[in-house]
Amino acid sequence: MKDLLARHSQSQQIECIVCGDKSSGKHYGQFTCEGCKSFFKRSVRRNLTYTCRANRNCPIDQHHRNQCQYCRLKKCLKVGMRREAVQRGRIPTQSYHGQFALTNGDPLQCHSYLSGYISLLLRAEPYPTSRFGSQCLQNNNILGIENICELAARMLFSAVEWARNIPFFPDLQVPDQVALLRLTWSELFVLNAAQCSMPVHAAPLLAAAGLHASPMSADRVVAFMDHIRVFQEQVEKLKVLHVDSAEYSCIKAIVLFTTDACGLSDVAHVEGLQEKSQCALEEYVRSQYPNQPNRFGKLLLRLPSLRSVSSSVIEQLFFVRLVGKTPIETLIRDMLLSGSSFNWPYMAIQ
Repeated sequence: MKDLLARHSQSQQIECIVCGDKSSGKHYGQFTCEGCKSFFKRSVRRNLTYTCRANRNCPIDQHHRNQCQYCRLKKCLKVGMRREAVQRGRIPTQSYHGQFALTNGDPLQCHSYLSGYISLLLRAEPYPTSRFGSQCLQNNNILGIENICELAARMLFSAVEWARNIPFFPDLQVPDQVALLRLTWSELFVLNAAQCSMPVHAAPLLAAAGLHASPMSADRVVAFMDHIRVFQEQVEKLKVLHVDSAEYSCIKAIVLFTTDACGLSDVAHVEGLQEKSQCALEEYVRSQYPNQPNRFGKLLLRLPSLRSVSSSVIEQLFFVRLVGKTPIETLIRDMLLSGSSFNWPYMAIQ
């Protein structure tokens, strides 16, 4: 993990040619930050067109890059980022309805506006969920402490990476993005833990938290075990529902777009995004699980209890060995402000 951090630090010495932020490497022909790389990739892959509300000469820098997509894309092309360098991957032929791609032959097998929204939520996942989940299941009984911590780090980084690539979130003002993720990261972590069937046995979790190595009163051990039990219960209750990947994506969007975050510049807009995500989930569940009329309600009932898992306990369990006393909220803020994330190929579980 330290080597990974060192490699990431070295890649930050060159400025992004688009916005002047720290570059994460060469992308599509030019050195750019992860934010501009992802923006350019989304724009080209989805053939998106934008409108400038000013005079088509908006400043594009680290602090204004999200304010005008038209001028940002214009600058990407002006500085030499190449459309042809964006790999189309395995995305099938698409038609477009407004901002959302509606895919013929999409696994959702329906063609509504909201199903297109779900498709984009799914495509934002930074790792192949099914393959990742099967790996976790295969290694469920053999993951050591270091593997558990690295897996936890990967899930945390995936939450930030996913948020940066879903519809609407990148268009929010950066302080709003920070506020939303700082509040909801622990809930997203629990959802990712359940989604990939993360090992949640008490003994390795206690070892990961370093509690065996330091003296602790009996009362404190009992209290900490209670917190682990709450975490285990939330993960297991989600597993029992057999939540599929589309449902997880919708649930994560509902959790992320919360109006409970402090200092939001446009509460009504964020509330609308949460409602859109909830409507997408409801439509999907009704079409895909017609024989489970109560499924949508059961999924929504799981959300309030996610906050019962203490974020400080998650930090102690999974991250203290990697980041020491650095608050997770600080790491999340830095990742968003820098517009970059850790190098995903190095995070792969072998």
